[in-house]
Amino acid sequence: MPFIDVKKQQLQCKIVYYGTGLGGKTTNLRFIHKQTDAQKRGKLLSLETETERTLFFDFVPISMGKIGDLETRFSFYTVPGQSFYNLTRKAILKEVDGVVFVADSQEERMEANIDSILNLEENLLTYNIDLKDIPHVIQYNKRDLEAIVPVEEMRRELNRYNAPDFEAVAIDGQGVIETMGMAVKMATEKVVKDLKL
Repeated sequence: MPFIDVKKQQLQCKIVYYGTGLGGKTTNLRFIHKQTDAQKRGKLLSLETETERTLFFDFVPISMGKIGDLETRFSFYTVPGQSFYNLTRKAILKEVDGVVFVADSQEERMEANIDSILNLEENLLTYNIDLKDIPHVIQYNKRDLEAIVPVEEMRRELNRYNAPDFEAVAIDGQGVIETMGMAVKMATEKVVKDLKL
């Protein structure tokens, strides 16, 4: 649910990057932050531990222009990939406007991808949100590695609602901006429709 700050004439939206541990969520956000005009972006915040690159979240607020009279700001978060941080994952999804599910293309990670997307659906239901009803994009990351699952199979297993999807090599920036751009576009369209802007 977007937040309108009447005093600042600002519309704030939230996109959450979800997926398995070390699947590329943080790498996506770091690339986006690096590629964004310094005057339009906030500071990249990251909390790391020995076992997980992002314990709580990465948070990058970026100004994306205006919708009507309101300046639009998108905040991008990542969730921790490890399942024992599920309460944190759930908390980060609160008031989400769009989701990017980052899937690790390696064969050995396919079961973890399936578990993670089922966990996403379960956690969204905590807020009475069905995945099919929220703007979401799927990214098949690490396409440059050997022993990867064919995209068609990943699509069949992970993209049950025919969401826009992209192949990516986030470490090189391939597919990162396209994925983010589609998530922002879809979330913006839903906000405009829901708020009748």
